[in-house]
Amino acid sequence: MAVFLSTYVNKVDKKGRVSVPAEFRRVLGSDSFQGVVVFRSLQHPALEACSAEHMEQLSESLETLDLPPDEFEMIETTIFGGSVQLPFDSEGRIVLPSALSEFAGIVEEAAFVGRRKTFQIWQPATLDAYNNQMREKARSKDISLSKIIAKASALKAPAKGEAP
Repeated sequence: MAVFLSTYVNKVDKKGRVSVPAEFRRVLGSDSFQGVVVFRSLQHPALEACSAEHMEQLSESLETLDLPPDEFEMIETTIFGGSVQLPFDSEGRIVLPSALSEFAGIVEEAAFVGRRKTFQIWQPATLDAYNNQMREKARSKDISLSKIIAKASALKAPAKGEAP
């Protein structure tokens, strides 16, 4: 299973074109012929991006959840209504619509941040500040990868007296 990993910073040209990292295009695989779906983050001054297939999975997931009507409306309006499908050009670039780039403060450079099944697009200095804030929070909560793995392993282990 391929996931979006790492952070890449690419230049944005005067026409608003920016190259999506080759590794991210590789993760999109056969879905990349449709380009990428981009929308404003609900939590950050950044853009969220994913494959059209991922949006379809989100849509199907919404059908199975028993969400209050106002939450359902909020998701449909802000995510689906605010999404733009951006095709790749022959060089793997997308054109960021001005409303999206203005929302995220993206002018000369864009930082692409892998988030497993999705990726985000940030203004690099804003991302740096956010990363510093998150690292400080992680330190204060004593979060580490080894503790996450140990906790997940404990949840998977059968309880005493149960068959494995």
